[in-house]
Amino acid sequence: MRRAAIATSAISLSLGLGLLTGCPDRGISVVAPAQGRVENKDLPVQINRDVDILFLIDDSPSMADKQKNLADNFPNFIKVLSSIQGGLPSVHIGVATSDMGTRGANGSTGPGIGTLGAGGCANAGKNGVLQTFGAMVTGGNYISDIDDGAGGRTRNYDPAMNSLEQVFATMAKAGAGGCGFEQHLEAMKQALTQAGQTSTPNSGFLRKDAFLAVVIIADEDDCSIFDPGLLTNNEGTQLGALQSFRCTQFGVICDDGGNTTATMKQVGTKGRCHPNDASAYLTKVNDYVTFLKGLKDDPNKVIVAGIIGPTTPFSTELRAPTKNGTPLPALAHSCTYNGAGGATDVEVADPPVRLKFFLDQFPNRSTFTTICQQDLSGGLTQIGDLLKAVIGDPCIEGNLADGDPNTAGVQPDCSVSQVQNINTSNQKETLLPQCVEGQPITPTTPPCWHLQQDLANCANTPSHLTLTVENKDQLSNDTHVVANCVTEVTNN
Repeated sequence: MRRAAIATSAISLSLGLGLLTGCPDRGISVVAPAQGRVENKDLPVQINRDVDILFLIDDSPSMADKQKNLADNFPNFIKVLSSIQGGLPSVHIGVATSDMGTRGANGSTGPGIGTLGAGGCANAGKNGVLQTFGAMVTGGNYISDIDDGAGGRTRNYDPAMNSLEQVFATMAKAGAGGCGFEQHLEAMKQALTQAGQTSTPNSGFLRKDAFLAVVIIADEDDCSIFDPGLLTNNEGTQLGALQSFRCTQFGVICDDGGNTTATMKQVGTKGRCHPNDASAYLTKVNDYVTFLKGLKDDPNKVIVAGIIGPTTPFSTELRAPTKNGTPLPALAHSCTYNGAGGATDVEVADPPVRLKFFLDQFPNRSTFTTICQQDLSGGLTQIGDLLKAVIGDPCIEGNLADGDPNTAGVQPDCSVSQVQNINTSNQKETLLPQCVEGQPITPTTPPCWHLQQDLANCANTPSHLTLTVENKDQLSNDTHVVANCVTEVTNN
């Protein structure tokens, strides 16, 4: 709801570096910055190519330009996924919106507010039901594009009529009339809860053994309501004017300049902000973290991403809700940009606190980029890269540094290990030997690794090299192959 914005979040993407602690010496533990960087690969022996992707899209009145931006640049996301070795994974892709009406997580529903279709809220809104918005799909309210195991695909849409990208583009344009009190996390929970039930529009979306990715597209923070008393239309109460600033005032605490709900209203910059777990009105963010991780037997199968507002600056300002209205406390925007309409079309987003905290709870499985840009291709590519890394991508992304300049050719400085019980207290790591050049590989040869050219699957990398482990069938299915290679310094 643009009249008084809410907060939003950011998380930096760090793929593969420092995933393991307490590891044996790999021969590259001391790397001078001038030498280059260490590229890390985490490759499960048993590759899981099933991915369920939920796009949680803000459908409040400020989102039309941003939804179009998402739809226009979605092909970049699919391009990255299609570059995974073996091609596009078996995907389910669904869309839910942030409109949960005036329903609270405590089970009660507040009275309707505003005008429906213009930011107003009533009942349970769209209630996490997956939306197609006219996209031509069958058998469920989501896209299903599955590898049939025989070189073809099984789809619930007609590729002769519309491509995967075109089908999603229809879904992504979710409209911009939804409830202005955006409940991103509660809508996510409802969508995935219903996906695990029978006889709902969401049934079948969630597969037991698949990776689960949740991508939040929003220009305001989460306002997942616990007690719909937050929406009481009585400006004489401590809640103040009926604007979305209530979500900030009662859902966020800032140790610097806003350590109470009263001081959150005070004009000025604030710092060290975090969710207000003592709030009587908003649901604890950690409840959604626990819910999401609990959907999988391994929490590492859950990936989260946000294309949302920058985290800073965070400040309270006075802003008139209407052209001639009285200025009221509001959360200042953290970014602006010119939208599709040019210089007169100014788009904005607000700083995230609750969403940032949410993303932070999924280390090595989360990424963030700002929504304040005319071209979201970079952000969608970044999310695709994260999924690609989690699934397992053996292509070497950088130019390998020469570990022995006195020997002809590039001598890679790599170290490769087999890791069992990865990321647990029982983790066990054993170094894998490099295959001996010129020595034939037989079925009895112990597992070993080498680098080889793969123009088909690594066409978009500078060296076109892939990491190959020979006789990996001798390794247990729960083993991960973890490799570290020194690559050259770049100017980036």
